[in-house]
Amino acid sequence: MIEVGTALAEKIVYIDRAMLKAYADASGDQNPIHQNEEFAVSVGLPNVIAHGMLTMALVGKYVTDWSGGSGSVKEFGARFIKPVIVPADEKVDLTINGTVTEVDGDQIKIDLVATSAGVKVLGMAKAVVIKK
Repeated sequence: MIEVGTALAEKIVYIDRAMLKAYADASGDQNPIHQNEEFAVSVGLPNVIAHGMLTMALVGKYVTDWSGGSGSVKEFGARFIKPVIVPADEKVDLTINGTVTEVDGDQIKIDLVATSAGVKVLGMAKAVVIKK
């Protein structure tokens, strides 16, 4: 039974530089802040960072996996508040969970939380799904 307060199972996705390269190639976003540590540091970042849209896509996949597919998602949005920092030769976590905040018939509102290394990386992350 899905009701207000229902917690969705936590999921941890690991992000590494190989994933950033694959995403850059697939998306066409070859910005060096996502691949070149020296450049990223030169513009004030602590290290290479994951693409914001990659982070968003991974959270979106979490929602679609839970809800039964992309066709069930009516709304999905978030704000980027902190970067996912990806040092060379490391895998970093993107830890995702959610809580049901409203149930109206088959429409379910979910508040989502995404963190990396214990730091919240998305703000105001929410989804509305039709659960079948």
